Amino acid sequence: MALLLARSLEGMGVPSSKVELLEAIESSFCKLQKEFDRVPVEAARNQVLPGHNKGTIMSPADLLAYLVGWGNQVMAWHQRREAGLSDEFPAAGIKWNELGLLAERYYAEHDTDSWASLRSQLVSSKECIIDLVKSHSDRELYGTSWYGKWTKGRMISLNTSSPYANARGRLRAWLRDKN
Repeated sequence: MALLLARSLEGMGVPSSKVELLEAIESSFCKLQKEFDRVPVEAARNQVLPGHNKGTIMSPADLLAYLVGWGNQVMAWHQRREAGLSDEFPAAGIKWNELGLLAERYYAEHDTDSWASLRSQLVSSKECIIDLVKSHSDRELYGTSWYGKWTKGRMISLNTSSPYANARGRLRAWLRDKN
């Protein structure tokens, strides 16, 4: 689903340079964090948001787990390539048309993590991705295809800043309706 959420960020076009990618990740992450700050801890595990699988419901904690999972997946793609291992896109045992199953996997992997732990893991995941982006040049990020027609920078954007913006929208809608 993260890959399918290729859309412009609020007021921003699709990043096409290292600087724009870093700005998109930081900006969308900062806005998302403000929404997570508004989630009452006692409601973090309540099933109140539309899930990533059609017809399912998830909790704000599941949404956090999903974002942590995708951030870790982005890092795994790059670590596998650097180690000379074969690609596993989108993830081991999952096809692109099975992203709902991947979301369910992420929820399950973190179903006992506390709200504070999930928030901390998301920050760590984002910081690792920022470090990854900073370690590459514009040419490495946007100069050649990295996966199919997608550049490395675009794949990072599709799985960080775009889902951050989508998650923010989900939270805002729920919080608005809740009050």
